[in-house]
Amino acid sequence: MSEPARVAPGPGTSAATAARLRRRFLADLPFTPDAFQTEAFDAIDAGHSVLVSAPTGSGKTLVAAYAIYANMAARAKSFYTTPLKALSNQKFGELIGAHGTGSVGLLTGDAAIGSRSPIVVMTTEVLRNMLLAGSDLLEGLRTVILDEVHYIQDPYRGGVWEEVLVLCPAEVSFVCLSATVSNAVELADWLRSVRGPTEVIVERRRPSSLRHHFAVHRRDEETTDLLPLIAHGRPGSEGMRVEQAVRRAAQTRQPAHLGQRRWRGPQLPVRAPRRVEMIELLDDKELLPAIFFIFSRAACDDAVRQCVRDGLRLTNRTERAAIRAIAEAHTEALTDDDLAVLAYPEWLEGLESGIAAHHAGLVPAFRETVEECFADGRLKVVFATETLSLGINMPARTVVIERFTKFGGAGKAPLTSGEYAQLTGRAGRRGLDPEGHAVVLWSEETPFSEVARVALAPPPDLRSTFRPTYNLAVNLVRTFDRDRALQVLRRSFGQWQIAAAGRGNADLLVEHLERRLAVLAALGYVEGWRLTDAGQRLARIYHECDLLVTEALSGPILSGAEPSVVAGVLSGLVFERRRVRTAPAAGPRGPRRFGAPPPPKPRGAGGDRLGEGRRRELATRSALLVEQADALRALEERYEVPRTAEPEPALATAVAAWARGATFGTALGVAQREAGELAPGDFVRTARRLADLVGQVALVAPDPALAAAAQAAQSQLMRDVVAAGALPASAIAAAAPS
Repeated sequence: MSEPARVAPGPGTSAATAARLRRRFLADLPFTPDAFQTEAFDAIDAGHSVLVSAPTGSGKTLVAAYAIYANMAARAKSFYTTPLKALSNQKFGELIGAHGTGSVGLLTGDAAIGSRSPIVVMTTEVLRNMLLAGSDLLEGLRTVILDEVHYIQDPYRGGVWEEVLVLCPAEVSFVCLSATVSNAVELADWLRSVRGPTEVIVERRRPSSLRHHFAVHRRDEETTDLLPLIAHGRPGSEGMRVEQAVRRAAQTRQPAHLGQRRWRGPQLPVRAPRRVEMIELLDDKELLPAIFFIFSRAACDDAVRQCVRDGLRLTNRTERAAIRAIAEAHTEALTDDDLAVLAYPEWLEGLESGIAAHHAGLVPAFRETVEECFADGRLKVVFATETLSLGINMPARTVVIERFTKFGGAGKAPLTSGEYAQLTGRAGRRGLDPEGHAVVLWSEETPFSEVARVALAPPPDLRSTFRPTYNLAVNLVRTFDRDRALQVLRRSFGQWQIAAAGRGNADLLVEHLERRLAVLAALGYVEGWRLTDAGQRLARIYHECDLLVTEALSGPILSGAEPSVVAGVLSGLVFERRRVRTAPAAGPRGPRRFGAPPPPKPRGAGGDRLGEGRRRELATRSALLVEQADALRALEERYEVPRTAEPEPALATAVAAWARGATFGTALGVAQREAGELAPGDFVRTARRLADLVGQVALVAPDPALAAAAQAAQSQLMRDVVAAGALPASAIAAAAPS
């Protein structure tokens, strides 16, 4: 890896060339770029890297579009990376529209299309893996766009961004796009240390101003009001008066009975507006379309059902026909049985009313329908979990936050200033809305003053979460000598922040690497500074449980297993149980939740295509995987290494049934029996992640029979509803072949 140096001059090798290129690019725009965008164009013309920190919806991606345009003119290659497959798919379609067929490729765990195109969209992990493997696809690469670079602080995946920035060849420039952060200058200083000349451009203004509101329903007047949350940089005075009135009333209330939630004394003067009340108010004030953020999947589905049941209809006949056509196009690959399992008629009824839910529990075909209908202006209200705020392009006129608290790893807590900014960043559509609106509903658990304090707080600093993994450790050994490998770690943003905090002499990340290497040496993956055959296999496994996966490739865990059993056993390394918080039940006669699986059949019922022999084999082999994990975790504890996650084998039977051709409904029924409540989208996501993992196993397994079984398992998993919706068919048809 070369030392940081000034990157090769970009397409603008002369002032005249740069000027001509800029004029052609600007001539195709329907608007005049903002000052921060022009400043970024100047940096790109100079051949510099650039970090753009700006609010959601401000037009950061125009900077990426200019870099790609310049590279296309110079016949140079561009990589566009995103943190999410869904965002990669969306960007893939947009770039095809801009640059035409044959110019854009896509590389994710689900797709490999046109990988040698001059523009390739990919997830950030794919680029990291290419760098570690020394892929020939890197030849001719001039610019990497890192979209959503603030993911660098993600506790599970943030290190990937640092690896990319440190490992990329010195001649490659970067366009880093980030939501607004407080320490953009610190991040840019680090970027200069690893990438050479880097311009930092910070834009605080939004393309449309944001008005913050607090919604209350006054009991005495039976009216729902929007109060200013912030006025002149301070908490709104009317909201503070409401808070004081609530506090006075609460002091006179007492529990009606010990241990009960009923109260004696005067009612509180306000309550939270009901959903229909809130929607009707927004409609009256012409503040739709709106996204309602609810931190529960079940509550999102229940909200749609409640609105439909209450007779809310927000669409006309023409819009309903267009919505139905979009839904049918996205679901045409699903069978009638699949649609029945997914409660398609109930889901479509909500859609045609202009109301939908959006969350990870929905299958991709349903989510993508909602995204397209909302982007086209057909849907008026979407009830969503916070996952919608992470990357997908679905701006609205108004964002409503139903509750200001959410459950996290430490239990229930108020939203942070960063979370509030991320959610409300969706409010205000560029070119359509002169201002966006953020509405927080009153709740007894969060005072008005606390909500206002968070809304006024500055965005948080980005903090590195980088720690060397087993896979990175063996790839450092494979690629560099010891001194250069340690230099790579010392150039990370994590070590940069450690040094800035006055702990630079600790060499903390090097210590982490040495402990990882000690575990690998004990298991025979490294000998001194050299990889064994097992270490070479580990270098090609990219997974959170990378070492455990590699350990499972030798010995009895997978040896001699048929494809469905291989898939079932390895599902224990990708399936994650969710802590379920259910919404109020719809009643015994109400429709089941959208996509909820049917009641499970008794054990041994036909349809799962397994038989008792395979069930016993799955249980035995899964138990061996758990034993292997326990042994590894004990070794990690001895060497003070963060312990590998424990396998979760509860989905093994359902996955094996699916791989053997069981229907989606049958597989979900088995999953519900074995693993508890599981949303269809969770099963699909698990199956897709598993297909990626068994594909890696097929490439590295030392036993040819296991490699063949893993390859077969991959194709058996990727069928029907699991494969549907991975990419728009039109985009696939338009792309160049690999």
